[in-house]
Amino acid sequence: MDVKSSFCKGSRISHHVTRIMDLPWVIMIEILSRLPIKPIFQCRVVCKLWYGLLTSDPLFFNMHQTRSLNFPSILFLDGQCSPLLLELKAEYDYYVHRCNRTVQVTPKFHFHPRSAILVGSCNGFICLVGGLTHIENHSVYINNPLLGEYFKLELPKWEISVTQVAYGFCFSEVSGEYKVLRLVDRKVQDDTRASELEVYTLGVYEKWRNVGEIPCPVWYDFGKANVNGALHWMESEKTDCIYSFDVETEKIKSLPAPPGLETPSSNLRLAELGNCLCLTDNVDRWNVNINIWWMKEYGIAESWTKNSILVESIPHGMVNYSFEPIFIWKDGEILFQSRSKLAWYNPEMKTFRVVNVDGDVITSTKYTPSFYSLKTIMGDDFQVTNVYPKTEIA
Repeated sequence: MDVKSSFCKGSRISHHVTRIMDLPWVIMIEILSRLPIKPIFQCRVVCKLWYGLLTSDPLFFNMHQTRSLNFPSILFLDGQCSPLLLELKAEYDYYVHRCNRTVQVTPKFHFHPRSAILVGSCNGFICLVGGLTHIENHSVYINNPLLGEYFKLELPKWEISVTQVAYGFCFSEVSGEYKVLRLVDRKVQDDTRASELEVYTLGVYEKWRNVGEIPCPVWYDFGKANVNGALHWMESEKTDCIYSFDVETEKIKSLPAPPGLETPSSNLRLAELGNCLCLTDNVDRWNVNINIWWMKEYGIAESWTKNSILVESIPHGMVNYSFEPIFIWKDGEILFQSRSKLAWYNPEMKTFRVVNVDGDVITSTKYTPSFYSLKTIMGDDFQVTNVYPKTEIA
């Protein structure tokens, strides 16, 4: 600790200047865990002490992730398939372009931009699929974009009978296990189709497990809505039923859809908003309202509530495109993605405001930043790839 002294009117006054390095360890972690992502990366190269703290201290990891839950970020892929992170903070004005400085969290994967799919995000880890347009030769990655760590899942040998594949990514709060779901649609005898569900549990089992046939054909929106410990999807040809996969028990159940749905399944999207299962019906439709159904009480058919967003409130240039909800935030505002743009909708004011970010948004997801390594779920001996070079500390 440095001590400085001075005199004032004959009295000696001592000024104690405390350096941050003199602070107790817990206080130092408390301060660093409150920083945005970019300053944290900058702090990692200050000294060996901070590097060790920010890369291996469990208390820092826990504190930072706990605070991140209050301010989730948006993770999206731009037109070059580069993952970018936009942090949401209460004091930011997201409609002022200069405030929305994204963080490029990893170098891009070498997918064709339009073939990359963000399957889902759990506790800072994401599942990313590339090349699904070539079903016989696609790739599935598990990635912590904040650390640049990733590994490639080994997929079952491709079979010529397979006609379509979709993926889901989920986490069990009970067992603490992360699971990747693989829904396979295939041709069988007499040109009939069958859909089977396969599960890969990260760090536990080394192969895909077939958990049985499911009673509906697959379509690309599989597993996007993670609510009440289950992933959800709809049948591609009917709109009277929603299916769910219980992450813990691995049982498939059905839920009632909103009554009287007349919109084709191809124009419907399931989502999680405010811990509720929701359904929207505005997908590539011209000059129509956006309807959102909310299942206020999970599993209760009578709890479905419909709200409409009037077409007159949609920003110019976005009215003819699909609106897919990402998540709900402060004051009940809903973040939507519409083609390559993001926009907040205020249900009280019934107004949209475009979120200005650099570049086009190809695909996006709600994301909770985490500094936990993939080795925490795969084991210390597991080999992960790190796209960031190791930082040399002088």
